[in-house]
Amino acid sequence: MLKIIFLGDIVGKIGRKAVKHVLPKWKELYEPDLVIANAENLAHGKGVTENTLNEMLEAGVDFFTSGNHIWENTQVEEIFKKDKASLIRPANYPAGLPGHGFKIVKAGKTKVLIANLNGRVFFFKENFDCPFRAMEKIIAEAKKKKIKHIIVDLHAEATSEKTTMGRYFDGQISLLIGTHTHIPTSDEQILPKGTGYITDAGMSGYKDGSLGVALPEVIEQFLYQTPQRFELPEEGNCVVNAVFAIIDEKGRCEKIERLIKEIEI
Repeated sequence: MLKIIFLGDIVGKIGRKAVKHVLPKWKELYEPDLVIANAENLAHGKGVTENTLNEMLEAGVDFFTSGNHIWENTQVEEIFKKDKASLIRPANYPAGLPGHGFKIVKAGKTKVLIANLNGRVFFFKENFDCPFRAMEKIIAEAKKKKIKHIIVDLHAEATSEKTTMGRYFDGQISLLIGTHTHIPTSDEQILPKGTGYITDAGMSGYKDGSLGVALPEVIEQFLYQTPQRFELPEEGNCVVNAVFAIIDEKGRCEKIERLIKEIEI
């Protein structure tokens, strides 16, 4: 049996602070074997740095996935050069980029393959490779290594794309968790062939704004269609969204539930 906590996108310093308050209590309560978090907004909402990753490692996160914003801080290329980096990027970027799209980690005695993918629907500026075909290749690698526990972070806009991928790989992966929208969905479920699924895990960050960002600049952009520099508050009401799952020895999901905690920072 494998217990997992997966934290949705951690947004900026205020999100990191919230996680540091909440995660230790969740770890005590749920006793997870592995804690994973999406880190693409970790450093003031834009990518990651060595310091912000280390801060979350010290807080109890074991491994990090990311998404399309991972390249917005140049430090990430140096992080990816390290073989033991606890961070992956989406696997369906073109070949030649630094970093890995999946990694195999140990949780106790269990080998777990963690994979990361970008969706394609509504990503108008990007030109990602097909996430379905990329995942098929990853599953083939897992089979060669006889790994049954496969956890996937699908970083995508469209609910249709996420739902379809969950159904397409039902029974071939243990868990598919959607990220990117910062809004948690209430469709956590175990699919017919044993894959745990949720469309979006939500975020860890400032609650009383727009997707973790302070409201004034967002309102200005919507009203006047002019570019704005978005700000992340330093304090205020925060929410920490996560998913808790239990996976059996055959790699099938036995339980999946949403975790949510509000906290004042």
